[in-house]
Amino acid sequence: MSTTVLIGNPRPGSRTATAAVAAARRAADAAGRTGPLDVIDLADLAPVLLARERHPDVTAALERVTAAELLLVASPTYKATYTGLLKVFLDLLPGGALSGAVALPLLVMASPAHTLAVEVHLRPLLVELGATVPGPGLALLQDDVDRLDDVLAPWAERIAPRIAAALPARAGG
Repeated sequence: MSTTVLIGNPRPGSRTATAAVAAARRAADAAGRTGPLDVIDLADLAPVLLARERHPDVTAALERVTAAELLLVASPTYKATYTGLLKVFLDLLPGGALSGAVALPLLVMASPAHTLAVEVHLRPLLVELGATVPGPGLALLQDDVDRLDDVLAPWAERIAPRIAAALPARAGG
């Protein structure tokens, strides 16, 4: 099964990246879907994302995202929503491009006041692109990145049956 992690933080090596990779691994394992993670960190593509002509690296990243069966999309919360970098990238996808994907939205935030942003902003964007979003998104406080095991274990247990039900059965899966 292909599990892809899309990180929308403009800073490489961010807390968002750490949380996203750990959450994707936890969710996939809990749903019985082991295998390597394909990590796309948009910080690496930021210089070419706004080019007038589509850069081959951006095209390749878009293809990897649309090929994902399980897609975890993560962003820090900026101004109560996801980053412009993530929006620019996802805007390059045509409607329905994620119709084969089960997507898990994740936002890392500084304040609990932004907890609903994952459901109000990021989830609808993924649904608009055709993804199946089987459960609530994960709103993760940046202070909790230092204790990911404590936060991700209960989340993965709750979401795993929904992921497994939404993903097509795969032999050896």
